[in-house]
Amino acid sequence: MTVLSTRALNRATLARQLLLDRAGLPVLDAVGHLCGLQAQEPQEPFAGLWSRLRAFDPAALSDLLTGRDVVRTHLMRRTVHLVTAADVLTWRSRHDAMLRQRVLGVYRRELAGVDLDELAAAGRAVLADGEPRSMSQLARAVADRWPGPGPRALGEMLVAALVPMAQLPPRGLWRARAGVRNLPLSSWLGREVDPPSADGSDPVGQALVRRYLAAYGPAATADLRAWSGLAGLPKAVAAVRDELVAFRDERGRELLDLPGAPRPDPGTPAPVRFLPAFDNAILGYDDRERIIDREHRGLSVAGARVVLVDGRVSATWTVEDDTVLVTPLRGLSPAERAAVGEEGGALASFLSDGAGDRTRILGD
Repeated sequence: MTVLSTRALNRATLARQLLLDRAGLPVLDAVGHLCGLQAQEPQEPFAGLWSRLRAFDPAALSDLLTGRDVVRTHLMRRTVHLVTAADVLTWRSRHDAMLRQRVLGVYRRELAGVDLDELAAAGRAVLADGEPRSMSQLARAVADRWPGPGPRALGEMLVAALVPMAQLPPRGLWRARAGVRNLPLSSWLGREVDPPSADGSDPVGQALVRRYLAAYGPAATADLRAWSGLAGLPKAVAAVRDELVAFRDERGRELLDLPGAPRPDPGTPAPVRFLPAFDNAILGYDDRERIIDREHRGLSVAGARVVLVDGRVSATWTVEDDTVLVTPLRGLSPAERAAVGEEGGALASFLSDGAGDRTRILGD
């Protein structure tokens, strides 16, 4: 079985994630290809798409949100993602059990004795008037019936698990600052989410395997589980296995992939790319060493924005007074510093609507 080096996996990841060459895709197609973008920080997806798409216009993503073609919702790993309306309607039921278990993992003691089906029905009844509500408003509306758990536990279970929700604009629009207002996906998108497969064949799980590999492969089943949060995909993997090709990584793990998916030569040059907080190019794997060194892994869950140099996390970045500030995590060569400065200046211009194009690399 062919062994893929860490560098080969890195270049494959960059290619699948649209980070090796910026793509000319429409924004909706890019969101779909990436299987959504993690979005608990509302403005971060704009930087993520700017780094991936040529001539990205942030208004295009805002228009997709207001036009209900893209939605903000809890999905993979119980985190907020931007996903296409088509995908959330298809995928949401497949994530239901995982979402419940993840909320119970935090609030099991508080929710002991609460019939979750009854809680879901009560929440839906409150929301039947079509009025968007914050999580706390929804929790207070049902708290008289369940006074013990407290509003936080009730609200988290309702909004993140029991009732498929959309977080409505202006939350998540370009430059908008707005609290979370929730409305059932069925109200926002005009139809209920697709029910689970009646015959147990799990076509949605099989599609998730293919889609994940297209955007993240080659990858191990542990990587697929880390990205999705779903434990029940081994059967789906087995069902599509004859369609896939297999490799091994340098640790000996089996990696699966789509036969025709891009696997660039490991020597392919990789441009500097600035990634937003919680980008799935890093979080979408169990073994993240293809893109981030083990000693820096904590950055990927701490909300640090990172800079890829030669395809790997090599710095962090922030913005201050329309200037992109870069903090290297290793020594950068003069050529690398110049490339970071150029790309950082372009990012500063994007984020400031052309008011500034400055980059400062700390330590210079």
